[in-house]
Amino acid sequence: MATTAADFDKLASLDPDEVITHSYVRDIPISGGKVLALVTLDNGKDHTRPSTLGPKTLVEFAATLDGLAARAAAKEIHGVAITGKPFIFAAGADLSKVSDIPDRETGKKMAQLGHWALGKLSTLGVPSFTFINGLALGGGVEIPLNSDYRTIDETVPALALPEVFLGIIPGWGGAWLLPNLIGIENALEVVISNPLKNNRMLKGPQAFELGIADAMFGSANFLEESIAWADGVINGKIKVKRPHEPGKIERVAKWDIAIGIAQKTLESRIGKVAKSPYRALELLKAAKSNTKAEGFALEDDALADLISGDQFHASIYAFNLVQKRAKRPAGAPDKAIAQKVTKVGVIGAGLMARQFALLFVRRLQVPVVITDLDQGRVDEGVAYIHKEIHDLLAKGRISQDESNRLEALVSGTTNKADFADCDWVIEAIFEELEAKQNVFADVEQYISPEAILATNTSSLSVEQIGAKLKNPERVVGFHFFNPVAVMPLIEVVKTPKTTDVALSTAMVTAQNLRKNAVITTDTPGFVVNRILAKVLGEAMHAVDTGTPFEVVEESTRPFGLPMTPFELLELVGLKVGAHVLDTHHAAFPDRFFESANLHKLAELGHIFERDSKGKIKGIDKKALEIVKGGTTPMTAAELQKRIEDGLADEIHRMLETQVVAAAEDIDLCLILGAGYPFQMGGVTPYLDRVGASERAFGDTFHHPKIVGVK
Repeated sequence: MATTAADFDKLASLDPDEVITHSYVRDIPISGGKVLALVTLDNGKDHTRPSTLGPKTLVEFAATLDGLAARAAAKEIHGVAITGKPFIFAAGADLSKVSDIPDRETGKKMAQLGHWALGKLSTLGVPSFTFINGLALGGGVEIPLNSDYRTIDETVPALALPEVFLGIIPGWGGAWLLPNLIGIENALEVVISNPLKNNRMLKGPQAFELGIADAMFGSANFLEESIAWADGVINGKIKVKRPHEPGKIERVAKWDIAIGIAQKTLESRIGKVAKSPYRALELLKAAKSNTKAEGFALEDDALADLISGDQFHASIYAFNLVQKRAKRPAGAPDKAIAQKVTKVGVIGAGLMARQFALLFVRRLQVPVVITDLDQGRVDEGVAYIHKEIHDLLAKGRISQDESNRLEALVSGTTNKADFADCDWVIEAIFEELEAKQNVFADVEQYISPEAILATNTSSLSVEQIGAKLKNPERVVGFHFFNPVAVMPLIEVVKTPKTTDVALSTAMVTAQNLRKNAVITTDTPGFVVNRILAKVLGEAMHAVDTGTPFEVVEESTRPFGLPMTPFELLELVGLKVGAHVLDTHHAAFPDRFFESANLHKLAELGHIFERDSKGKIKGIDKKALEIVKGGTTPMTAAELQKRIEDGLADEIHRMLETQVVAAAEDIDLCLILGAGYPFQMGGVTPYLDRVGASERAFGDTFHHPKIVGVK
């Protein structure tokens, strides 16, 4: 029995207020007396509200295509083309509503609806085209993939299949159609690699080069040129060649090899906790030999499983944090009271300070002056920044004029009087309280009483850093994460004395630096380092008491973290890690462990034995010798539960003492500042799901819990 729109009526109730993207049809005369039916997708909103593909939209789209198929059969039209409203093709499904599905069966219907509607593009009886004129994401890429031919505007800013990033898979044909269009290696890049690289997007020329589009035109006459190209195809004047389309040799020799390499790469990079990348990999592997119908059926089941699972719901929670909450930070004062930053002073000329200076000059386009103890260090710092600017020019990231301008804005000095007209000064020296107090007290002699003093401390008290100042109310914490240019989080720390003007200036400055800022109170470790100190402290305590390194690593794998505790310790530096644990033990001795062995490992300089390429071979024998002697080892399951319960307790205490406004801010910090995976939703949804919250404080962080459906 044929599928009809009535089969999907239940889906419409998921979003009764769906903004429908309508399918508007107009006939375009082409050569030979023929007609091209052009369908424009348009939701009636401006470019700030991209067209999306909800249930009602898809049903209308299918009905439109049915009407066009009838016209094609009657010889009234000779081709069908799909395009979008200005600047936008389509942004796929509205995932905030997809997360409201009540059960797996409804999730499968959602997948089948997409296949049913979009699949009609290949059964019209005449050639189908998609003219990709703007942003195309998810289902907005699968419409062109279901078409016979595709053109793309060379100025398209973003084209992607981001589903794996969100805990699902391309479920409306993408997982079968794409590898069979552009080859397995290119498809692996688009479907899996790019989403896992912070959701990397393709620009128009990149999509064309990969073979996703058959032709590319400039934006000035994109529609006219696309129509003319389609005319040529319909009338046999243009023969489309697809050099990336997989042939027999690729299917025999390359396909399985590429899948195998991707499997090993995934396991080494992200572990085995995240489900969507591996489910996508299974579908791409199967696309080598199964039929389109078989591939689409597999997509239906995969999408149904993932949409109804915990990880997708956690991913949508995380996505909303980054897209919405991060843009409206809790507790931020009115932006209108922020002071304008017209010149920046950076105290320090080391690596971190240099990164700050480069970021400030690039984003704020204002003079930046750096200082240090001697002219040699200052000169080295300025030279480094200038070199980074030159590298940006060489890579084509900035123009020659901008390079010249940025270079001229950077200067160095050993005379603090050169800071006199700075209205924002940030220190980036070593983590020693008295040293930070002294550099602030020194520079205060030269700057105005209104200038803001920011500290990048990761663990010291911001209030104490400002204790020697005449105007301590001007001090804020402004904690970056390394590498500064890449990591999107800044923890903005408010002391009891910090004014709203200083806090607002810090928040606006973070926004102008294109960073996401979360306001925290002045407490040891703030958010990210306090959570990491809990995990690292428990890990080292377990080793100190006799638990093997490998067992500790196994205990944390279910968290889905980007690296094990010991890899993280080596990355941040063992001395830094020991200092962080000492700081937290001093503040909370009943809950945080110190570790004499970690200080000894810091003297050794490493934990792992590595090969010449830096790959881990195992635990270094000297490291094993340092930690031997513990007599109360734990199993991985015991330690996992201990860490989970400890995290739930610590986060609950942080919320009780209002370190941040809500559990959402904890998760936002960990996602943006520590690489906690989207599929986990940060940490608090995970702790609720595994029962740690109930065990630790008799409740959950979220009501209702962020979980999947049956």
